[in-house]
Amino acid sequence: MPEPRDPWTAFADRRPGTRLRNAAGETTWFNWTQYPDHGPGPELLGEPRTVLDLGCGSGRNTAHLAVRGARAVGVDFSPVLLGEARERWGEIPGLRFVERDAAGFLAETDERFDAICSVHGAVWFTDPDVLLPLLRKRLAPDGLLVFSHEPPIEGCYGAQGTYIRRKNGGPPVPVVRWAHTPEQWRDILARHGFVTVDTRIVEAPDPAYVPTMLVRAAPSPNGATAVVHNPS
Repeated sequence: MPEPRDPWTAFADRRPGTRLRNAAGETTWFNWTQYPDHGPGPELLGEPRTVLDLGCGSGRNTAHLAVRGARAVGVDFSPVLLGEARERWGEIPGLRFVERDAAGFLAETDERFDAICSVHGAVWFTDPDVLLPLLRKRLAPDGLLVFSHEPPIEGCYGAQGTYIRRKNGGPPVPVVRWAHTPEQWRDILARHGFVTVDTRIVEAPDPAYVPTMLVRAAPSPNGATAVVHNPS
């Protein structure tokens, strides 16, 4: 059984109920934002033959990529969430789930991926100076890194502590998230071998709520300086 203070099991405890279908009636679908049926979809990843989902949670996004024809690997540290993922999606061809922290998986695997994604996942919760060198080695030369998380609060950048509060009670669990602006992500990704960084802010369905920041980065084969694009 997981330790009672495991943060990702605590996160599993407080999730809303998992929907069986989206608004379009699909049983698998991809969502970058924290709002159901909102924002862009898997087209941001192109048409990868192999894809890695870091912090895959209960696996819906990963399953959708496999249904679209990719060989998809979902990595998560929560046995609770991965148990749900395997129970619901385990029969999909080309789909595999691994119980491991993201940095540990990247350090140990010899696989390379056409695309690596993280949806409010491991890229948000891991020091980028630890994660990105490992990630870059496992990304194909012409591959893509795409990730999403909430934008930082103005003036609150770098490692930021917060608490995950369990839906059904119990002590809160401390976690650290890395908060960066699009410009800060440009500099960080450039240091780790990415040449082009595209960012966008996806506004929430209700403008009173928190938007989502999307970052799409391509590796640099020659160490060129990264540039950031901020679509209006």
